[in-house]
Amino acid sequence: MRRNLLKVWKAFGFLKAGNSQNKETMTRVKNDDCDATTNGLSDECYKSWMMEHPSAITSFDQMVSKAKGKSIVVFLDYDGTLSPIVDDPDLAFMSDEMRSAVREIAKNFPTAIISGRSREKVYEFVQLTEVYYAGSHGMDIMGPPHQVKSCDAQYQIKALDKQGHEVILFQPAKDFLPAIQKISNVLEEKTQKIEGALIEDNRFCISVHFRRVHEKDYDTLEEKVKSVVKNYPEFRLTSGKKVMEIRPSIKWDKGCALEYLLDTLGFSDSSDVLPLYIGDDRTDEDAFKVIRRRGEGYPIIVSSTPKETKAAYSLRDPSEVLSFLTHLAKWRNSFSGHSVD
Repeated sequence: MRRNLLKVWKAFGFLKAGNSQNKETMTRVKNDDCDATTNGLSDECYKSWMMEHPSAITSFDQMVSKAKGKSIVVFLDYDGTLSPIVDDPDLAFMSDEMRSAVREIAKNFPTAIISGRSREKVYEFVQLTEVYYAGSHGMDIMGPPHQVKSCDAQYQIKALDKQGHEVILFQPAKDFLPAIQKISNVLEEKTQKIEGALIEDNRFCISVHFRRVHEKDYDTLEEKVKSVVKNYPEFRLTSGKKVMEIRPSIKWDKGCALEYLLDTLGFSDSSDVLPLYIGDDRTDEDAFKVIRRRGEGYPIIVSSTPKETKAAYSLRDPSEVLSFLTHLAKWRNSFSGHSVD
């Protein structure tokens, strides 16, 4: 894929030996948020990229043809996938049409939403009791009741969902809660004078949003965040779309959450399941890798610009996610049960 993109960049004169400005241009093209100065180049790059990550909509018939005798399990990111990316993360509302589409999907397939947001906040946005929720990048999972494994027991508690049904809450990072609260309080204090900076406590991780921060203030914000995190060696700093995230340094991510939910749904070692994961951010790559490793399923990235990814298919934006989910629900409604025989 990289070779194909390089050919396009060279054709447009963006790559010349020894030119640091060209390297900067290439980096900017690869960024999650390509700016307007690269639109012409991005169009060509995107076409080349699409050859290796074809549209999940135009590839739909090919994808579902492999579903015969298998069960589809649907996993969805939230921000940038079910809702558009917005300047104020508290206003990342999903449309009524998207909510209806997700509801239809959940009626036909086991469905879970895996987000970097807190589990409670994602539920406030989605407001559907038909789906399972995993917040804080999978460190706070509400899943179906199942036989508790001894290795997981200390992090699992029985609870009731909004309808009074028994569920299991799995929280592998709960030992870090006191430290997370301290970090959040310190960050609030240190960043309060930086206009546009927003600290979001997602319970098991902390998001530092800088989409509305002036470019001249970004370095200062980054320095302040790093100065706080370095005092907590048991935490790590990662980045996403206009956000820095502080997470416990445990071996747990969205890919682990996907595997955990498949296990609790009864598909841990099954070759009769096709997990389908749709997401737009770097953190979703962990889930894409798991599906690739399983050798069965569909990792789908949401992106209107070319980027390095483990996804096999693509959708341009949330409107295409809506179209794909609607098409999938209609296709499934022509059958009965969860398996296509």
